[in-house]
Amino acid sequence: MLKPIAIAALIVTLGSVTASAQTAAAPGQTAAVPAGTKAETVEQRITSLHAALKITPDEETKWNGVAQAMRENAAAWQKVAAERAAQNQPGMTAVDDLKSYTKFAQAHVDGLKNLTTAFATLYDSMPDAQKKVADQVFQSSGRKGAAAQKQ
Repeated sequence: MLKPIAIAALIVTLGSVTASAQTAAAPGQTAAVPAGTKAETVEQRITSLHAALKITPDEETKWNGVAQAMRENAAAWQKVAAERAAQNQPGMTAVDDLKSYTKFAQAHVDGLKNLTTAFATLYDSMPDAQKKVADQVFQSSGRKGAAAQKQ
């Protein structure tokens, strides 16, 4: 079974995938891309994960479910980010800000559920050696995500 932290690491990475989703910030904070970083598109992330996980031709159908979940999650984040951007942020009350952040958190949880289901199907079908590769890929993504959050 895939470790929950590994799935969370992928979602954290996915949360920073698109430029339009970068308006997701903690309450009271302004989101911005750190200087010198470039947002990875969801398609770039899908391609890099496909290669890193060494997806075989026999696994393509199950991988397509993972890729679709990633696309849907990115679209959901973009929608919430666009809604937040459309709001009059300077006029937002603290309660409005918290409600807005709740929408991001809910999109995150929904995305985790969606991706976990799709990825578990793929992961469960992998041979043990490939599962080890997947575990390493996710563990390394988790460390990068944790390091980025500390900055």
